[in-house]
Amino acid sequence: MKRRRFLQSAAAMAVSPVATPSHAAAVATRIIDTHTHFYDPTRPQGVPWPGKGTKLYRPVLPADWLAVAGPHGVKETVIVEASPWVEDNQWILDLAAREKCIVGFVGHLDPADAGFGANLKRFAANPIFRGVRWSGTMVSNAALKDQVLAGAKQLADHGLELDLNGPPEALLAAATLAAEVPDLRIAINHLGASGDPKALKPGWKENVRAIAAKKNVWMKVSALVEQLKVAEGQAPKDVGYYLPVLDHLWECFGPDRLVYGSNWPVSDRAAPYDVVFGLVRDYFSTKGTEACEKYFWKNSRDVYRWIER
Repeated sequence: MKRRRFLQSAAAMAVSPVATPSHAAAVATRIIDTHTHFYDPTRPQGVPWPGKGTKLYRPVLPADWLAVAGPHGVKETVIVEASPWVEDNQWILDLAAREKCIVGFVGHLDPADAGFGANLKRFAANPIFRGVRWSGTMVSNAALKDQVLAGAKQLADHGLELDLNGPPEALLAAATLAAEVPDLRIAINHLGASGDPKALKPGWKENVRAIAAKKNVWMKVSALVEQLKVAEGQAPKDVGYYLPVLDHLWECFGPDRLVYGSNWPVSDRAAPYDVVFGLVRDYFSTKGTEACEKYFWKNSRDVYRWIER
């Protein structure tokens, strides 16, 4: 029934004479993609990720992203660092100094590293630096509990946020951390690793509900198409396929704590940017104008506190 109602709403919206994305009416007055990765393997030092021999192993820079995102009205981004190299945080900040489309940067710093505090203070001095990203498995590692808790408190003290990426079972540890450091804003990446909408991972629904109860936690609706094991670029284009995931997130987090992120260029493995964007555009458009404004940019301002460029 949910899918039928959704498709009826989507069909009603489809009657407008839209030709191409570049001529389509904007889904929101502003759109900020809060999950992109930029890197350049041609640097003298190379990159630790992605690996050689893959389609991702190529220079990926703001102009490349704007070429695929810009036609949809997406012209600002928060970068999320995948590299564990400390100085790659500075590389992105230097890039951001030249590229005004970058409104924020989530760095990569290990709380178990002896230099964590000093590095955090160094990078936090730059207003583009809005937080760090950790793995959910690290947060759920009992052996690292003291370092994780201390690092989380330092993030909160600097007014920064924490991105978390991990399996569904790590969401419970993340919920505990959110309770222990209530001043820390947390953004769960990639749907909390839901799995294929038609075969959700065990415990995902329950654990999403548990972490959504923490009001200092937001959910990033990113990597939606990557949850499926499909041939390259062949993820379903029908938003109805993804309703088991999207409806549950909407039920748990509501309009105020869901955030747009593409996970580009990694998302290209499953679908091109126009499909990635079109799926969430079609879904959130049925929720009303204000829900679109919140999802596509206002909620990201709340969690990241990015700066105007």
